[in-house]
Amino acid sequence: MQQIETNTDFEVRSLDAMCVNESQIEHKWYHKIKYLVVGIAFGIIFIKAEIISWFRIQEMFKLQSFHMYGVIGSAVLVGIISVWLIKKFNIKTIYGEKIEFHPKTFNKGQIYGALIFGLGWAITGACPGPLYAQIGTGAWVISITLLSAIAGTWFYGLIREKLPH
Repeated sequence: MQQIETNTDFEVRSLDAMCVNESQIEHKWYHKIKYLVVGIAFGIIFIKAEIISWFRIQEMFKLQSFHMYGVIGSAVLVGIISVWLIKKFNIKTIYGEKIEFHPKTFNKGQIYGALIFGLGWAITGACPGPLYAQIGTGAWVISITLLSAIAGTWFYGLIREKLPH
């Protein structure tokens, strides 16, 4: 039984074709522990690098420090090099599955979304990546930001089809 979904470009594609990079291998539940370990390590790195620091984020938006720009720039550079290496050497997943990259089309809604995202980031001092690490350090007030992000995502999903394309 194959489900069909319509995307925003008004094309109809099967869900199987849309999820090409999703692993088709079924794993036991304990195989997911590796994601928990990597997530915890990633959170510790965020904390030690001060990426989750509200003060560091405010310094970035006030153009007072290069710290966060350096971190973001390093991440972009690692991403560029990684994608280039995957494409050049046809690197596969650890399970031997092919990794595919699909072209993205520009949409003016991305500009609006980026502005709203940046405004929320500047106001709250948190973006989605470090939210959990911030909560993990005991900054429980960030739970409000997390709940707001979830509510915003839910609301967007509710009105997405009614928005101009």
